[in-house]
Amino acid sequence: MFHVEKKIVGELEKCYSLAMLHYQGKDHFLCAAEKVNNCYLISLDGEIEETVWEGPGGVMTMVQVPGTDGQFLATRKFYSPNDSKEASIVIVTPRGKDDWEVRTLCDLPFVHRFDILQAGGKNYIIACALKSDHEYRDDWRFPGKVFVAELPEDLSSYNDGHQLELTVLKDNLLKNHGYYRHVEPDGSTSSIVSTDNGVFHIYPPKQPGGEWSVETLTTDAASDGLLLDLNGDGEEELCTIAPFHGDTVHIYQKKDGKYELDYTHPEKLEFLHAIFGGTICGKPTWILGNRKGDRLLQAFTYEEGTGYTAQVLDSGRGAANVMHYVYKGKDIIIGANRETNEIARYELTKA
Repeated sequence: MFHVEKKIVGELEKCYSLAMLHYQGKDHFLCAAEKVNNCYLISLDGEIEETVWEGPGGVMTMVQVPGTDGQFLATRKFYSPNDSKEASIVIVTPRGKDDWEVRTLCDLPFVHRFDILQAGGKNYIIACALKSDHEYRDDWRFPGKVFVAELPEDLSSYNDGHQLELTVLKDNLLKNHGYYRHVEPDGSTSSIVSTDNGVFHIYPPKQPGGEWSVETLTTDAASDGLLLDLNGDGEEELCTIAPFHGDTVHIYQKKDGKYELDYTHPEKLEFLHAIFGGTICGKPTWILGNRKGDRLLQAFTYEEGTGYTAQVLDSGRGAANVMHYVYKGKDIIIGANRETNEIARYELTKA
C-alpha cells in the first residue's frame, strides 16, 4: 500500500502528453495539450518554468533527442481520432527562455505515438499511426501502420521542404493506439504496440544495417499494454487494457513460450487510458487511470496470499497519461488529468 501526497502543479485545458527533458544540466518534465493550447516546461518540484509554445497543440507524444541539451520531438495537430489528417512530427529546439524553435521532421497523418529507440549504438524512430485515412466520424475502414527509420545524428536540415523518410514496418493494424517503451536486459530499448489485432513486441536492428523484428505476444485486442514482472516470479507478465479505450484490465502469464490470460480485474473501469509500469517504493507496480465514470487513478500490485490488488490513489480526475520519476529519493507520479484540466504531482511513499 502507498501513502499519497498530491500537489496541483497547474491548470492546462485538455492536458495530455508528458515527457522527461534534460535541459541546462538538470531534469525537468514537459506537459502539452491535446487541443490548441500550451506546452509547459516544469521543474521536478512541480513549478512551471517556461512556456514552450502556445499552439497549435494536438500533442500525443514527446520524446527527447538522445544526447541533446533540451531538444525533443513531438507530435502536432493530432486533435482526436476524428481530426488528425494534418498530424506531423516536429523538432523542438530551445533558443532561450520561452523561446523554442519548432520545425517539421515529417508529415505523418494520424500519427498517435512514436518513440526514439536505441540499439547497437544507433538511434531509431518508430511511429504508430492510429489509422491511415477516414471519410467520416468514427470511420475505421482504413487500418493504421507502424513506420520506422534510422534517426540522423544531426536534425538541423529537416523542415517542411526536407523531411525524414519513413518506411512501413507493419500495416493493417486496426485501432493502432497503444505504445509503451520496453527496456531490454542489455539496456537497449524496444516497443510494445497494442491494437485490435493484438499486442506486438517490436525490436530495432541489433546491428547497424540489420533488420527490425516483430513478435506477436497475443492476438487479443488491446488499447494499451506493457511487460512487467508484477508477481516477482522472474518472468514478465503482459499487462493490458482492452478493448480500444475500453474498460477491462487483463494480466497474461507466459506459459510454454506463449502468453495466456491469467487474471481479469473484476471491476469495469470506463475509458481506461493512462498507463505506467515499473518499480515504486521497491515494489513492481502498474499504474492505471480511466477517463469516465469514477475517473480513478489506481496502483495494481501483487500481494502474497491475496494476489493482484488495486489501490485507489485519486478519484474524479481522469488522467489521459501518467509518468514516473524519482526525485530526492521519493517516487513521483505526474498525472495529466485531461478531464479536469489538471496537471497533478503525486508523491508516493510506503504506507
